[in-house]
Parts: sequence; structure tokens; C-alpha cells
Amino acid sequence: MVNPQTQTYDSLEPVKFFARTRYSSSKIKKHHFTCWAVSLKNQLKKLPNDRANDARVYFSQLRTRCLKILAMRASLTAMPLEPHDSRLEPPVSNAQHRTATILTHDDPYPFGAVVPPIYQTSLFTFESFEEMEAAFEDRGVRGHPFYSRGDNPSVQVFEEKIALLERGEAARAFSSGMAAISTAILSRCQAGSRVVCVECCYPDAFKFFTQLAPRYGITVDFVDGRDLEAIERALPGATLLYLESPTSMVFHLQDLQAITALARAQGVFTIIDNSWATPLYQRPLELGVDMVVHSASKYLGGHSDTVAGVIVGRRENIDAINRLEYAVLGGKLSPLEGWLLTRGLRTLHLRMEAHRRNALEIAGRLEQSSALLRVNHPGLPSFAQSALAAKLGGTSGLFSFQLKTDRAGIARFVDALELFRLGVSWGGHESLVFPIALGLQTGGPLNPYERFGIAGNTVRLNVGLEDTEDLWDDLERALAAI
Repeated sequence: MVNPQTQTYDSLEPVKFFARTRYSSSKIKKHHFTCWAVSLKNQLKKLPNDRANDARVYFSQLRTRCLKILAMRASLTAMPLEPHDSRLEPPVSNAQHRTATILTHDDPYPFGAVVPPIYQTSLFTFESFEEMEAAFEDRGVRGHPFYSRGDNPSVQVFEEKIALLERGEAARAFSSGMAAISTAILSRCQAGSRVVCVECCYPDAFKFFTQLAPRYGITVDFVDGRDLEAIERALPGATLLYLESPTSMVFHLQDLQAITALARAQGVFTIIDNSWATPLYQRPLELGVDMVVHSASKYLGGHSDTVAGVIVGRRENIDAINRLEYAVLGGKLSPLEGWLLTRGLRTLHLRMEAHRRNALEIAGRLEQSSALLRVNHPGLPSFAQSALAAKLGGTSGLFSFQLKTDRAGIARFVDALELFRLGVSWGGHESLVFPIALGLQTGGPLNPYERFGIAGNTVRLNVGLEDTEDLWDDLERALAAI
């Protein structure tokens, strides 16, 4: 718009924002700039002649800058992420950045802001029929946004960062982890489809497979994800293989490269829940998995103030979800939560290292306690799949253990804790405890813990960012109360 007092031209400031953050370098075409040109033409009509020429020059400079940014994005996409140990990082040019820089650095936002704006709006309007027509041609490759159920720029900043971290071509954010999981599954299945799913999956994913999917003619076979032969026997005739490595509560790992090779040989699509490891410690797409889902409420957000999910994969698969399942199921993420997730990503590498270090220390000490039967932590040398765990880039702050006590003893243990708070989620800054005994209250074949034989004396810990010695003191007092 033109300020009548100063006659300064700033109508293209929003266009600069979209140019920096919205376009896919793999699909750049001349018509991507059409809607900008139309918008410019409409604005030129409102300007005096001496300012109109300035505006044309400004737009030309903007277009050149956008193309440079897109070229830089292409080089970023082609670059592999670094190993977990930063001492092993290969040399990179100034145009190629390591994980910490990807997480924390953005091109400048409008007016030089270093934090993206929150676009708290339900829709976006157009200056003319011609401009909206041009934008429709551009839709699907993130040009001018239309509607906040899918087009909100505050959410798209997060989507583009997580796609880059996972080495995917595109991502779609959702209002919860289960919205992402159910949408991903439904995008690949129809009546008559059969799913192979690893045992000990996330309880609500289990509920989806056993209670909702059968209504629509989708069946599921559960297999031990550690048993390659069992997986190979189950795959013929399947539509989808659903993975979670490590699994919930017991933390069994899967050999993703070997399993995805088996799935590809049978033409079976693969989806994995990567919430525990995050793309910092495991990048399943590089190991042959077709699609990754996250409960972004966990480590990606990291502050226990957001409920969200995300799907990452090839652009063609994400585009297909955008056209149908996302549009009609409506599990959209709000602008504020998209902004909060981007805020959370800024410190992901710092938080994950602290979670890793704290949890390993606590797990190692618990393993020495006479009050415990076993500790289920992939980072411990005693872990049954330690060779496979060594392939991970690191371990997170979530693990479990079994106490040598009954339900009453578990209750005394939990009630004696002060820093570890009783709660069902994980991945935030705070330490949490969840006893499986509570999850087993509603027993039967529809209870995932009972179905998969998870022992009732199992206790899950989310080790947060508090001081490790304080956390250990808390656990020692609680163990003594048993």
C-alpha cells in the first residue's frame, strides 16, 4: 500500500515473505511470478507516475532475490544432514548449513523480523479476478495463500523446516499426532486393504486399527517388529506396513533398512512413527521408509504447550493428502500452534542432547537398583538390541523399567515422587512418570497393553531437563517408599 503522507511503497512486503519461505525450488516455473505481476499492476494504478517506476524496479529486484533464494534452497535440499557427532561433519560451503543452523536461522521476515509473524486469519483475499486466477494456477506449490485450513504461512514455516530435517520433499501439519497418523493410513488404504503393524504400537494407533478401521473394511495383522521372518511372511497381499521404532512402552527396535527392502519387494507402502527419535537421531526416509509421522506435541514442540502432528514424505504423496484427506477430514493446525512449533524447533538440538544425557544417566543408575527387574533403554549396553541401537544417532529421554513389586507398591512409588509428575504424555521440558498398571485398568483384547503382554509392573519415565542429581534424589526416595 502507499502511505499518503510519505508516498513510500510497501505493498510488496508480504510478497517478499512468501518468496522467501513458500516456493519449492523443484517446481519453480515462470508462472510462479504471475500473481505477483498481477498484484503489482493493480498497485501501480494507485501510484503517481514518479513512484510507479520505483515500484517496477523494486519488483524486478525482488524477483532476482527470490530466484537466488530458491537456488540456495536447492543446494540445501541436496545436502545430507550431518552425523550426530559434530566432529564428523564434512566441510560445507556458505550456502549449505548444518542442523543447528537449519533449526535456528531463517531468511528475514517482513520489516527485518527474525521471528515469523502469526497470521491469525481465517482467509486471504485478492485484489482482482485476474490475481486470484493466477493464484489458482499456482496453488499446490505454495504461492498466494487462500484459506488457513492448509494455506497458513505461520504453519508452513514449521512444515518446511521439518521436511528439510527429515530429508523429505514436503510436509503437512495437523491438529494432533493422531490426526496425522489416521490421515496417513487412510491416504493409503481403502475397503479390502490389509495392514501389517508392529506390536506394541502407540495405544491410539492400536485403537484406530482395531476399532475404527474395521468399520471401513480395513484389516490388520500385528507382528513382532524384531522378527524379520515374521514380517516377511505377513507382507504378501498387504497394502501398508506400519512401523514404530522404538515401540511404545517396551522400546523394541526394528531394522528399518532390512524391513523396507522386504516391503518394497512386495509393493507394500511403509509408514513410521518417528516421534521418539526425532530426525536428529533417526531419518527413516533415508533408510527406505515411504512416509514419516510425528506427534509434534512431543519433542518437536518440546514445551508441553502444543498438541500437533505432522506427516513428511515425497511431494506426490503429500500433495495427494492435501487434495483429499486433509481437505475433507479437516485436521488443520492453528497459526499460533504452528508458530509455537517453529519456536520449539529452535532449541531441538540442545534439548535432545540434554534429554539424552539425563536419561542415560538415570537409566544406568536405575539398572543398579535392587528394586528393579530390568530397564528398557536402547542406549544401555545391556539392551537386547544394542547392536541395532548403535545405528541410531542418539537416544531420547523416554524409557521404561519393571519394578519388583505389586500394584500397591507401584502406587507408593508414584505417590512418593515430587519432581516426576504423573501424566500420560512425554517429550516436554518436565519429567513425567506413567505406570502401566493404570493403563491396564480397562482390560480385555481391546487394551493394547494387555493385547501385547506388557507387564503390569512396568513404569515409563520421561526424563526432562531438570538437574540430573535432583531427579535421581527424587527417584531414590520413591524407591525407598516401596
